[in-house]
Amino acid sequence: MKALLKSLFASILSFFSRLILERYKPLIIMVTGSVGKTSTKDAIAAALSNEFYLRASEKSYNSEFGVPLTIIGSKNPWNSPSAWLSVFGDACMLLLFPSHYPRLLVLEVGADSPGDLARILRIATPDVVVVTRLPEVPVHVEAYASPQAVRDEEFMPAYALASGAPLILSADDVYAVHMATRLPALISTFGMNTEATVQVISPELVVMDGKPQGMRAALSIAGETHMLVVQGALGRAQLYAPAAAVATAIALGLTPQQALKGLDAYVSPPGRARLFNGVHSSTLIDDSYNASPAAVEEGLNAMKLLPAKRRVAILGDMLELGRFSQEEHERVGKLAATCADVIISVGPRAKHISEAACDEKFNETNCLHFETSREAALALPDFIQEGDVVLIKGSQSIRVERIVEALLKDPKDSVYLVRQEKEWKKI
Repeated sequence: MKALLKSLFASILSFFSRLILERYKPLIIMVTGSVGKTSTKDAIAAALSNEFYLRASEKSYNSEFGVPLTIIGSKNPWNSPSAWLSVFGDACMLLLFPSHYPRLLVLEVGADSPGDLARILRIATPDVVVVTRLPEVPVHVEAYASPQAVRDEEFMPAYALASGAPLILSADDVYAVHMATRLPALISTFGMNTEATVQVISPELVVMDGKPQGMRAALSIAGETHMLVVQGALGRAQLYAPAAAVATAIALGLTPQQALKGLDAYVSPPGRARLFNGVHSSTLIDDSYNASPAAVEEGLNAMKLLPAKRRVAILGDMLELGRFSQEEHERVGKLAATCADVIISVGPRAKHISEAACDEKFNETNCLHFETSREAALALPDFIQEGDVVLIKGSQSIRVERIVEALLKDPKDSVYLVRQEKEWKKI
């Protein structure tokens, strides 16, 4: 019965969304890829906000439900019948009465299983596509025949582009570059590759009064150099989203200066390598939104940027990896052993992380394991020491934001963490 209702509601949302797009004909930018979609979507919205009346997906609304909710302009109704009636009412109002509808939509799209993006593309056809990253072992791979099958699905919006339409992708991603080779799109690239349309040069940590504040880099664009600063988040990966946003803005006819002015308002989304003051004068890197092998690798590299008494890596399960799960958890454990002084694993799958690290150079004093985030949240505040730099990362259902919350110096900072809505708190 639940599955039937879900299918019915998805069909109704799709029907209304198609009619709304047909009536108002907004320009549609689709952001796809396995890593960094939400950050990129938010950065694009910021870069274009001064020049376009636009709407972007809220949070990570990238599914066959999230995309229509963005098109309609409604919040997630969760399980409230009255809220669902309000969503359908909003859709009817848009269709029955003229509205000042956004000129541009920035839609994040994602796939958990085969066919997800095909369903979304039946709702909306992109005018511009931005591809973030298509890694070697992508998230959700357990639902697909192979990693390439995931990449094929994530790249599907690019195949829906009209000839000559803008396609923006990472110049550092060999899979995306190869898959775009034969497309008749107008291709722009971003990244650290010297061939990138928007090249990121000399990324470095921003430090003020002895405390890390964020990242900065130069952007090389058509022979000119521009400065990019991202406040409050750590790691080279934090520079990719605004670089992609600048490339998108240029493809739409804006200047780099216009895009960068809009990006002054950009802040990395919650749970994406945000910096917080922790207990006992520690520094927290809150990367708790989700985890995949590629994203954990970026998080560990980011942690190395900060001087520390101890580098503590708290790593939860990486889910939906299928047959690659044990192998990738062990690989991450061996990598963590080269980056961290203490490794703490959380969850049954993550135990392979600590076991692999222990095989390298760790023992029971600096290699710990907890079955759940609640258990870890109770034990770790007394374990963290002055001067520690602490990375917290794990897949969504492991809920490692509970650990971040327990380690905050100021409990009021919990409002800036991911999944703080009352609906999530109930889970």
